[in-house]
Amino acid sequence: MQPSPRAPQAVTPDSPHPALSSLMTQSWLDLAFLHWAADPADVAPLLPAGTVPDTLDGVTYVGLVAFRMHRVGLFRLPGLPYLGTFPETNVRLYSRDSEGRRGVVFRSLDASRLIPVAVARTMVRLPYVWSRMEVRRDADTLTYTSRRRWPGPRGAHSRIVLRTGERIEHPSALEHFLTARWGMHTTFFGRRTYLANTHPRWPLHRARLIACDESLVTAAGLPEPVGEPVSVLYSPGVPVRFGRPARPGGIPAP
Repeated sequence: MQPSPRAPQAVTPDSPHPALSSLMTQSWLDLAFLHWAADPADVAPLLPAGTVPDTLDGVTYVGLVAFRMHRVGLFRLPGLPYLGTFPETNVRLYSRDSEGRRGVVFRSLDASRLIPVAVARTMVRLPYVWSRMEVRRDADTLTYTSRRRWPGPRGAHSRIVLRTGERIEHPSALEHFLTARWGMHTTFFGRRTYLANTHPRWPLHRARLIACDESLVTAAGLPEPVGEPVSVLYSPGVPVRFGRPARPGGIPAP
């Protein structure tokens, strides 16, 4: 007899597991968060078995998140300055499992370093793709560009231009829901796993979207976004630690 699903964990702006041991460290810098509302029925078939769309007031979301990955490192070793530092743009969905853990599911992760892409695809089974990318800042305006190289679809691209604004002192329930994500759900050699992370509370800023031309969302198997994003945010970034993956029920994988 299958156990009953647990109630969803609360959405908390601070990490629920600050003492997480470090399997991997990195920093996420100069993040642009763009989100569109989505029908949970459109998202559900794209999630790993054993997870369902996480919703707020009956709505789930598709995220397009562009940023600079900085100094990825293993355990507590210093992060790599070249191979571990690169632009990244991901398409992500919002998920919840039977243990009540909230997380994200990555449909694609474009990155500009081929070796990390190959390692992540082979060793961790994450859908990283190799792209030509750039993050450029001009005063308070940031431009994120990406054009896919391998494995495709070739030509999938994004260009995001936003202007940063004032610090958000009291983020809304939606802003916490979209950013306070303390783990990801993925499938590793046929098994659903949950990879927890921890970092300081997000410093969030208002942002004005100046331009968005992208095909990454549809390339990830999702319907084309309709209209302007319902949420546009910027963050200067946070240092991040990832712990060991956990199987269903919270059992760490060997």
